[in-house]
Amino acid sequence: MLSLSIIIPVYNVEKYVRACIESIYQQGLDEYRFEVILVNDGTKDKSMEMIADIIQQHKNITVINQENQGLSVARNNGIAIAKGEYILMPDSDDLLVPNSLKPLLEKALETRADMVVADFIKMKDEEIAALKENYPSQRGAFTCRETTGKKMFLHDLGPYECYVWRTLYNRDFLSSNNLHFVSGICYEDIPFTHEAYLKAGKCIRAPWLLNIYRTGRAGAITTGLDIPRVNDWCVAIGKTWELTHIEGLTPEIKHKLLEDLHNDVTTLVYSVLYTIKKPSDRLKVIHMLRHEVPQLNFEHGLKQRMETWLFWHAPMLYIHVRNCIAAWNRFKRRRRQTGR
Repeated sequence: MLSLSIIIPVYNVEKYVRACIESIYQQGLDEYRFEVILVNDGTKDKSMEMIADIIQQHKNITVINQENQGLSVARNNGIAIAKGEYILMPDSDDLLVPNSLKPLLEKALETRADMVVADFIKMKDEEIAALKENYPSQRGAFTCRETTGKKMFLHDLGPYECYVWRTLYNRDFLSSNNLHFVSGICYEDIPFTHEAYLKAGKCIRAPWLLNIYRTGRAGAITTGLDIPRVNDWCVAIGKTWELTHIEGLTPEIKHKLLEDLHNDVTTLVYSVLYTIKKPSDRLKVIHMLRHEVPQLNFEHGLKQRMETWLFWHAPMLYIHVRNCIAAWNRFKRRRRQTGR
């Protein structure tokens, strides 16, 4: 059996995909130990042409060609044919830090952990272009700690960092828990990551740089917001809300899960206020969220209870209050920036 399957969806990343693939072959791993599954998600640019020679050079690369169905389906299809004991899912516009993967994989195989979670660094295009050979250095020798998925959920998983690409997943763990990405939506990382953390047993947490996360590029899924993407976000929140019904969650875990959901709903609403101006479209978002999360109810403190009441009984007032808060926050930021 192969030790590792690296699954990379490819869609309109001709400027970045070559560097991504090259970084995989800078990890000091023997090629017979791992496979690379490239899922051509109906890319409309020259992404596949940019890496055609790399595909020819390496016998451990498999290419899946499919019509454009989105990142979720691409990852699911890659997982379906993966043969490795562990699965890594880098984004095609990011990079792996050279020689960072091997110690993480060795620890995964040694412990048979459900998940091995590493660190990452955020960099802009120009910063990555300036790297050349001067990649970020590791902070000392490789170290890690054994923990559980639930403990990492409580202490390590930030509500805004539901990134799947920083983690080695045990393929049997994914299969036995029927863990997959919700098909056809953006923001698929949100429910997937929460469910993985809540269901994982033995885990390894390593303060070890694995990924260089490219930020701010035009055309990325995480930039721009319109009604279809808002709908996807609502679906992701709805799927995450379903996890509150998992049996055996401690009060502490359930509290944290609801706080994550509250943060996500709040971020969604503020994003809508910044990008969608028509009152009717803003109201449409509330109806979308109601449809996807018919049990939505936040009760941690008076403020959350008031928000919930307005959300269900006075949606236009709810939007107005949120808009006033957003305006006040913008005013405070300007005051801080100008020193007045």
